[in-house]
Amino acid sequence: MVSSPKNLLASVRADLPASVVVFLVALPLCLGVALASGAPLFSGLIAGIVGGIVVGSVSKSSLSVSGPAAGLTVIVLAAIESLPSFQVFTLAVVLAGILQIAFYFTRAGILAEFVPSSVITGMLAAIGLILILKQIPHAVGYDGEAEGIFEFSTRDGANTFTRIAGSLTNSITPGAVLIAGVSLVFLFWWDAARPKQGPLRFVPGPLVVVVIGVVGNALLGLLVPAWQLGRTHLVQVPIADSPAAFLRLFSLPDFTAVTNSAVWITAATLAIVASLESLLSVTAVDEIDPKRRSTDKNWELLAQGGGNIVSGLVGGLPVTSVIVRSSANVDSGAESKLSTILHGSWLLLSVALIPFVLNLIPLSALAAVLIATGYKLAKPKLFLERWKQGWSQFVPLVVTVLAILFTDLLEGILIGMGVGFVFVVARNFRTAITVTHDGADWMVRARRNLYFIHKHELQQCLGRVPDGANLLIDLSATSYVDLDNVDIINAFIKNAAHRDIAVIVRGDIAGKTTPMIDAPLAEVRYA
Repeated sequence: MVSSPKNLLASVRADLPASVVVFLVALPLCLGVALASGAPLFSGLIAGIVGGIVVGSVSKSSLSVSGPAAGLTVIVLAAIESLPSFQVFTLAVVLAGILQIAFYFTRAGILAEFVPSSVITGMLAAIGLILILKQIPHAVGYDGEAEGIFEFSTRDGANTFTRIAGSLTNSITPGAVLIAGVSLVFLFWWDAARPKQGPLRFVPGPLVVVVIGVVGNALLGLLVPAWQLGRTHLVQVPIADSPAAFLRLFSLPDFTAVTNSAVWITAATLAIVASLESLLSVTAVDEIDPKRRSTDKNWELLAQGGGNIVSGLVGGLPVTSVIVRSSANVDSGAESKLSTILHGSWLLLSVALIPFVLNLIPLSALAAVLIATGYKLAKPKLFLERWKQGWSQFVPLVVTVLAILFTDLLEGILIGMGVGFVFVVARNFRTAITVTHDGADWMVRARRNLYFIHKHELQQCLGRVPDGANLLIDLSATSYVDLDNVDIINAFIKNAAHRDIAVIVRGDIAGKTTPMIDAPLAEVRYA
């Protein structure tokens, strides 16, 4: 159900400051993803604007924030390099949006419900650790890697750890370190000292950090000019010198390439990967939502598809739900999707009206904001909670974290799901059937649903029943018995008459009330 304007305005006091924080976080990420994708910088801003306003308006998620995704940079870069022009690529973005709407009609969104919660927690923790690791270079003044790039290895042969080592040994900028250090101290202090009552409770710490960064850098220019941060260490928003020039930053797709098979292959790839990333992100946001609201995942495909159509039509990159922006939104106290919509509006207004002001913001100040956000996503408490829940929860969590850290988001998620599936199978291989007897009276009891993996166990248990016994097959604890096990039970019952075994089956089976099994059992007595 789409929120009414009245409901949205009811939470404006919480959503307004949260939207400013998300805007500040999203701004460098939009530019960084565009830069890493080999696309015009403004195309990343377009995607951020569309992700906020269009997807935010259509989506039923209260806290998810969409924009250009780091997980698509490799695909986007390869597509832009191989297709005839950027306008042909944006046509692929439009077609990807159409395919996502087709996914909506096939109800593909249900796939998100099959991801184990331990894997989702691992994804959040991994994103938090990546934020910390990737922002350390920016915090010390090494801005050699674009913001918003989360892959472990980059095309130049470097990786996350070599970037950190290089930044700490060769590229420390005193002004950046000072601004980032003061900003981090303030953010953690503000989290503890922020008043619960009064107008100050609505003041977002990241906004204060941006002011600290801008004013601090200006003061460095007056007091210690050698420490003042230059243009390469600041946000770099494209500046248009006139309204007409600003409008020229937008562009239409090249529809003449619609018959190009490469365009359709790119569109299908973008649609599949963007849909998976969005579904995973929205699921993760539901996990950290203080109100534990549940998002209609299938509808999210419709919202994301509509967003990609609009983004492609005006020259933007593909959009997905993005966990970094979304977690910043949750952490800032947002209550409804008004925050998401407003953040997109701030992006549009700021790049149109005050880009020169945005270009005063130090990247090290924004790095401090992202490091603080990352810490909250990867708190040790998360790992301790899963440890207490047992190996089946802890191991998939740790594997997911490590896999994402050393590969990328989707590949790491798939590895984590694979490990989680192994634990599910192992759990089902535990004893599902028990055998007890008292003299000639025997009972074979299914403790839970029986699937094909329980065939051998069932055969062994039935094989222990001697001739002349009275056997009770108790299926009352099951809600489903598959055909393979039904065949085994039927075969045993047919043979029982020749072995002088009296068989009774207990359970609501054989279509008596609720169809629990795939085929009726042989004619036997029911308890």
